[in-house]
Amino acid sequence: MPLGAVGLYAVRRFLPNDAHHAPPFDFIGCALLSMCMVSFSLALDSPFQTHRGVWSAALFGVAAASVLAYIPYARRSRNPIFKLALFREPNFSVGLIGNLLCRIGSSAVPFLLPLLMQLELGYSPLHSGLVMIPIAIAATISKRWIARLVKRYGYDTFLLVNTMLVGASIVAFSLFSPSFPLAAEIAIFALFGACNSMQFAAMNSVTLKGLSIKDAGSGNSLFSMVQTLAIGLGVSIGGSLVQVFQGEFGSAAAGFKMSFVCMGVVTLLSDVVFRRLDRDSTSAAPAPAAR
Repeated sequence: MPLGAVGLYAVRRFLPNDAHHAPPFDFIGCALLSMCMVSFSLALDSPFQTHRGVWSAALFGVAAASVLAYIPYARRSRNPIFKLALFREPNFSVGLIGNLLCRIGSSAVPFLLPLLMQLELGYSPLHSGLVMIPIAIAATISKRWIARLVKRYGYDTFLLVNTMLVGASIVAFSLFSPSFPLAAEIAIFALFGACNSMQFAAMNSVTLKGLSIKDAGSGNSLFSMVQTLAIGLGVSIGGSLVQVFQGEFGSAAAGFKMSFVCMGVVTLLSDVVFRRLDRDSTSAAPAPAAR
């Protein structure tokens, strides 16, 4: 909260005051989409906690009804929170879906890996944190490769190959065991960190690059909402899968292993989505901006 207060002061103090040019905030649209996100997230998690399929189905119904109600509302509204015209840009729609799938898989990793290392491999919190440092180092080093690779191969080819590497590295986490070589662990951490960092930068850029200046703000806000949703879903789905597989196989280690395999497969599914990118607008691509 103190950091938020400082940020609020900085915004009011240093940013230009263009409030008289901004349209009124769309509270109705925000409420409908928020209801959709919350209901969908709870629906995914509720069966594993309450074992009530009816309750889960009802939540899915609320999520579907909310988003379906938003479509005619956005068509009638003069200033909806997210314009439907955004989805006429083909790479924006493809990028949103691809981002959602890919980030669900990769967002489960920071949640599941420390649990795996501390609960199953016997690492201390300090040890588990230290062995994950290669992820951050590789992510930092790989930033300088993104523009060069995208410029040479284009967004479509780069994302197809890099997505497979990200998914494969997540599946490889299922191999971790007390007898697994430390050098191999570090290599897998480095591969995941480098490829995941480049994946985020390329996905962000290809999703937003085709939007007009007028739609850039709204598109970026919707994109940020999808990112936040994917992070929450990744943690929720990953944790729930561990419980399901642990109950099925009677072993927490098997639960973690199967969960990493499933999360890797979910990430690989985004490769199918990225195959639908518009090649004409992604072949001669400018350098992507990391985020």
